[in-house]
Amino acid sequence: MKGLILSGGYGTRLRPITYSQQKQLIPVANKPILFYAIEDVIEAGAKEIGIIVGPNKERVVETVRATDWEAEIEFIYQDEPKGLAHAILVAEEFLDEEFVMYLGDNILREGIVKHAKKFKENNSDASIMLTEVENPQQFGVADINKDGTIKRLLEKPKVPPSNLALVGIYFFKPIILEACKSIRHSWRNELEITDAIQWLIDNRYNIGWTKVEGWWKDTGKPGDILEANRLILDDIQTKNEGTTENSRIIGRVVIGKGVEIKESFVKGPAIIGKNCMIKKSYVGPYTSIGNECVIEDTEIEDLIVMDKSEIMGGGRIIESLIGRGVRIKRKAELPNGKKLIVGDNSEIVG
Repeated sequence: MKGLILSGGYGTRLRPITYSQQKQLIPVANKPILFYAIEDVIEAGAKEIGIIVGPNKERVVETVRATDWEAEIEFIYQDEPKGLAHAILVAEEFLDEEFVMYLGDNILREGIVKHAKKFKENNSDASIMLTEVENPQQFGVADINKDGTIKRLLEKPKVPPSNLALVGIYFFKPIILEACKSIRHSWRNELEITDAIQWLIDNRYNIGWTKVEGWWKDTGKPGDILEANRLILDDIQTKNEGTTENSRIIGRVVIGKGVEIKESFVKGPAIIGKNCMIKKSYVGPYTSIGNECVIEDTEIEDLIVMDKSEIMGGGRIIESLIGRGVRIKRKAELPNGKKLIVGDNSEIVG
């Protein structure tokens, strides 16, 4: 089985972060979101992976190639996002056997091994993954027949027939290519994957489904990324490769090599990357700090701070996304409890 991972799109809901980097490269627990998808696909047995790239493709290629993977990876360019079914057509030459399509901004705790196994065991032409949600009006939703088969798929229905939403991971045989060529553009002027799967259903192909039992996050918005960060950090184990001086570390905390923590209090779960300086600061639960960062005279909690950023005299900052190379410095008193979304290489002086 091959893997097709989508890492294109504009990420408009995550601006200003995504003006300078692809949304799938935003780190969750100090690892790019895209890497979780690659790891899941490899774990499920894929030896060849195609990654759909679009804007900021150079950064995606550079980041992925900087890591050794147990699979061959090639990059497939999509000039603009025209729907998931369009992405499949763009990758037609690569998709000469059954494959898993994985949206690169999704994170799934349980992985996809058991779902891939079920797809093969049932000899399905396609298989979708579903999960129960409280707000099905905001998702693609499956209408299930009494015998457990899929009747139809509906995109963001006003009156949902069920609370089973489609997870952004799909298993297909190559027949999906014919389906994608047979559908029309939607009102969004996109080729919708739900329409392609519905074409398979209407033409009596074998469509299976499996249910996700653990948590799943579509990291399309800042709040979703922070929630995914919390969920991942909940599972970390303590590891300390840095040095501490007159500091207190409690809870599950991962501290990278070259980290210096002085006169500070760090409370887990939290993760601190390599070569960071934490001085006279409080690092609270659910905080991820990237590599080569400086946190001084600042209180942070429930935060993602990306590589090479400095926060000095920042007061108290919570529930925020801080991009790469950001400088936050305070010259005067600022209100406590700030919430920020700061793009790469920005400078904030209070």
